[in-house]
Amino acid sequence: MSIGEASNPEEAHLFEEAIQGGYTLLGFEDIDWSDEKFASRQAIIEACKAQGEHHASVDARSGVVQMPFKFRNEVKEGDLVIVSKGNLLFRAIGVFTGEYEFAPRPEGDYAHRRAVRWLWVDRDGVSVAEIYSRKFSQKSIYTIDVVELNVPALERYMNSQQSDGPSEPEPFVLIIDEINRANISKVFGELITLLEPDKRLGQPNEIKVRLPYSGDDFGVPSNLHIVGTMNTADRSIALLDTALRRRFTFRELMPDGKHLDDAGARTGIDLALLLTTINERVEYLYDRDHQIGHAYFTGCQTLADVDEVMRHKVIPLLAEYFFEDWAKIAAVLGDLETHEATIEGGFLKRSVLKAPPGLDNGEAMPRFRWAVRSAAEGFDYSRLLGS
Repeated sequence: MSIGEASNPEEAHLFEEAIQGGYTLLGFEDIDWSDEKFASRQAIIEACKAQGEHHASVDARSGVVQMPFKFRNEVKEGDLVIVSKGNLLFRAIGVFTGEYEFAPRPEGDYAHRRAVRWLWVDRDGVSVAEIYSRKFSQKSIYTIDVVELNVPALERYMNSQQSDGPSEPEPFVLIIDEINRANISKVFGELITLLEPDKRLGQPNEIKVRLPYSGDDFGVPSNLHIVGTMNTADRSIALLDTALRRRFTFRELMPDGKHLDDAGARTGIDLALLLTTINERVEYLYDRDHQIGHAYFTGCQTLADVDEVMRHKVIPLLAEYFFEDWAKIAAVLGDLETHEATIEGGFLKRSVLKAPPGLDNGEAMPRFRWAVRSAAEGFDYSRLLGS
């Protein structure tokens, strides 16, 4: 919305009056639109023809009809208003807090107003490109395209001049996934020192560095939080400990079956027990860092989904952990038996290989072939779950 012509010095007082008075102003005919009948566009047209200055040519497309109709009927309490300054700048942001009012002025014009709580004002104006991808229109009031609006930037302007008491700055989070696989010196460079809490901007030992390309001084604000993720099964993290221990707090996130209650109810499988059982056996046979994460199962909707996860993710991962030692994989899945005959397990099958001629004298060590049960055979979870 515009408040007076920004390029006309004689109308500069209108903007100041609106800001000081806590309202916004609209021109277009000194006709009181308060009557409920003016919820109708046709009633506004008829009033303009009967009382307005340009009654002969008024229709639904006329500005004297469109602008009052929008201002009276389309604006709602709680709507935001951005005040333009020409086509390229904006100079105020507010929120509508009242209904339409008719307040005639002795000199005439700009008799229509609505109460506004002004959130941000800059009389010089700021480029519209800061919050909107288009130029402003010449219309006195219109609805802007929200798709073209930079909402986070608009929010920052709205909040920048509010002083409701002391408040913490808005937090920002930077997430670096698989940080242990990164070249830390290239990722952080000189900033590795600036990350320390006491060396942030505004802190007791504040430090700034000069950026090599721009030459600008740069520091890390206290409201920037950096989260680096890594897999503890990857032992390459050992090189990170010395460099990052003082800058980061290391927090271990182990698999947790309680996050699988919903998925378990959907699939009919006690996924929490399944995960706990597998991981206890992996820890016994390998170590605690090579456990199966609960995220594998959280998206399962059916028993078939659980089968897919076991077949294509969990069993191949176990095969990698145990270097194709299928006896240990079978032990984890509850399919291993002490005898040396064939096994029909819930997930794996074992057949006995015949010794080649000349070695079948009864002294050869037994050899086995392990195979994953086919999709047609399906998986049986009863032994793994102890039921």
